[in-house]
This record gives sequence, C-alpha cells and structure tokens, in this order.
Amino acid sequence: MDSSTARDRVGDVLDAVQAAVIADDAFLESVVTALLADGHVLLEDVPGTGKTLTAQSFATALGLEFSRIQFTPDLLPADITGSNIYNEVEETFEFQPGPVFANVVLADEINRAPPKTQAALLEAMGEGQVSVNGTTHELPSPFFVIATQNPVEQEGTFGLPEAQRDRFMVKTSMGYPGLEGELELIDRRANRFEHVPSVTPVLDGVETVADLQHVPETVDVETRLREYLVRVGRQTRDDDRVDVGVSPRGIQKLFEASRAHAAVAGRDYVVPDDIKTMAIPALQHRLVLTAEASAKGVERAVIIEDVLDRLAVPGVTTED
Repeated sequence: MDSSTARDRVGDVLDAVQAAVIADDAFLESVVTALLADGHVLLEDVPGTGKTLTAQSFATALGLEFSRIQFTPDLLPADITGSNIYNEVEETFEFQPGPVFANVVLADEINRAPPKTQAALLEAMGEGQVSVNGTTHELPSPFFVIATQNPVEQEGTFGLPEAQRDRFMVKTSMGYPGLEGELELIDRRANRFEHVPSVTPVLDGVETVADLQHVPETVDVETRLREYLVRVGRQTRDDDRVDVGVSPRGIQKLFEASRAHAAVAGRDYVVPDDIKTMAIPALQHRLVLTAEASAKGVERAVIIEDVLDRLAVPGVTTED
C-alpha cells in the first residue's frame, strides 16, 4: 500500500467515525495518526465528551476487536491481564485471557487505579505481551490502547507514573464540541425513536490495518529535518521550567508520529509542518516540570510552543 492509498483508506475511516462522533477533525486525525504509527493514545478530558464512543467507533470502522476496561481503586493486575484457572477435569491450570486481549483497548479512567494496577499495562503497551506467573502470552496484533483520565476530579485518583506516560505516543483531548456540534447532539436526542448514527466497518480488519501501519515506514525524512526534530526534543531539556526534558525515546516517538502524519496526508516524505503539528501531542506529556513551574500552573504545551518558536525551521526539497 502506498501513501496515496493510505490517505484514502484513512479518510474512509475518519468519515465513518465522524458519522457517530461529534469531534474536531484535528483530534480524530491525531488518534488515527497514533494508530498508523503503532502507538497508543492518552485522552485527558472531562466526562461526557464522547471518549468511549470515539474508541468504539474507531474499532468498528477499522474492523477490529474492541474491549473496555473500567479502572477502579480495587482493580487488580490480574483483572487486566488474565490469570490461570484450575481445570478440575484436566487437573491442570489453564490461562484465562483478560480484557487486555483485544485489538483496541479502552482503559477508561486509568488514573483511578493504583500504580501497581496501572503497571499491568506497561509490558502490554511496550512489548505487545503480558507475563502471568512466569509465562509470556502474546497480545493480538495490532494492539492499540486508548486511555482516558479526568483532569478536573483529583479525589480518588493516582497520577500516572512517568514510565506509564512515556508509553503513550500521543496525549490529546477532545474538548467541548462547537455550537453546531452540541445542537446536533440535541437534535439526535430530541427524537427518542430515531436511531443514533452508527459506525459500519470500512476496513477488512487486521490485515488491512497492518498494511496501513507499514506505510509510515516508507516515508522519507531528510537529514536536515531529522536534525530539526532532534533539536526540538533536546531544547526541552534546557528550559528553566523543565526538570526532566524529552527522553531519546520521546524524540523517536515524535519521529514516528511525524512520518505517520505525512502518510495520513498522502505524502511519502515529511515536511516541517508534520513535525510542528505532532510536537505538542507527542511531547507534552513527557515533560516533568520544576516545582516552581508546577506551582505557577505552567502548561506543558506552552513550553513546546516556545521551543518551536525559538528554533529555525529548515527548508525541504521534494522530487517530482
């Protein structure tokens, strides 16, 4: 599959999702970009904006298996990964897979579970596998996690560890819909007997999604753009408001996200705007602010914007 075909297939997916979800185009594009880059998404948003519907709609449009895990304070790691169950007939222990064994997994309100339970996703997101009682079990491929957390309500929540945040390729938010969007929601609700718009599969499932995920690997990134991308990440380490800047892994994720963004646009080469567009969603959650910056309420996105403003944007050449 080439970039042009990938753009058309992604466009079909976005059209299908938008039939059911009232959301900004840029938000939906960032989610599908992370999917193409074989990454995961962290949604930080208030309740009632449609995060669950978004995850379900993407899974259906892609033709993939969907699973939802509601994170709660009493959730155990085994409730996510699965456990060994004794079979009295065979007199053996058999592995019973948990809800993490799906192509698209919604980790709802992930910060409501304690760190030990959150950590159950670390191996899954990083390695595509889980280990139970010393035995490794491969997860389905593709494997895509969409996690949500509430930025407003702090009571009964646990902050995500840095290692957990670093596993997410993109952090974004849906935000409130515009006036027309909320009016459409009311119009849908006005008639109780009218069917809510549903999503139909537009891709063939696992094989087609795997082909889509291969496309970014063919996207070219010029040397000068690679240098620019690395400088963006490195500059965050020199900011006075930042205690810990973007790691080498974070720079690599920005590279992967930029190539995927180019593929979504139907190009087989990266331009500066691909990097600038993905810089905030790919890097903001990786920054650890100083105590002073946190006390002042400094936003991580502003720091990334300042870095982009300070760095000169290189030119790019393309071949016909």
